[in-house]
Amino acid sequence: MKCDHCQRDAVYKCSSCGHLLCLDHVKFRTVCPECTKKTSVRYSTRHTSPKDREEIRRIVERFWEEDEQLTFDCKLSVSELPGYVAETKKKILGFVSTAEIDDATLVVALGVLPEFQGSGIGRKLIERIESDSLKTNIKRLLVSTSNDDLPALAFYQAIGFQIFEVKPNVIALKHGRISSGIGKLPVRDELRLQKTLSREKDDVKPDGN
Repeated sequence: MKCDHCQRDAVYKCSSCGHLLCLDHVKFRTVCPECTKKTSVRYSTRHTSPKDREEIRRIVERFWEEDEQLTFDCKLSVSELPGYVAETKKKILGFVSTAEIDDATLVVALGVLPEFQGSGIGRKLIERIESDSLKTNIKRLLVSTSNDDLPALAFYQAIGFQIFEVKPNVIALKHGRISSGIGKLPVRDELRLQKTLSREKDDVKPDGN
């Protein structure tokens, strides 16, 4: 799957027209609900297995160009980690890889193939992590993003994560340079988010209701 504007691998889908996009051609703009297309696809989720590792590695390298990810001061090989996949007809549409850190579950990497973005797969994979974490009395999820990855930052905040720490220049130091990221933003910093888990649904009601 290539970008519709060049021959680089596509990692995002345009929410208005559905074109597949590489990082160089992603642009930020405000859109109304009517201009946001949703993808409908039937899929199921399950735990990852050793046979999934090669396919997950291909997806990881397509999105981030390397299997090793630096997050919360840990260097981890994404494809070797436990997690979940979403699939249809034995085709993996997306995955999430996790690790345990202190008293929390760390979301190391989450990726959904661009043509299936907007179908709720990412949210469903996070819900699987939340459910299994609560079963083992883990009450906190952690995740980090680079400062340029505004789509990921918006996604995680929309499902209940909150920024609690910024690590300046961590990503630039890892790569030995400041690269150009989504929307041509300079990639420098690691933004850390967390979500407190509860068995009760977090409905905040206005005073007096």
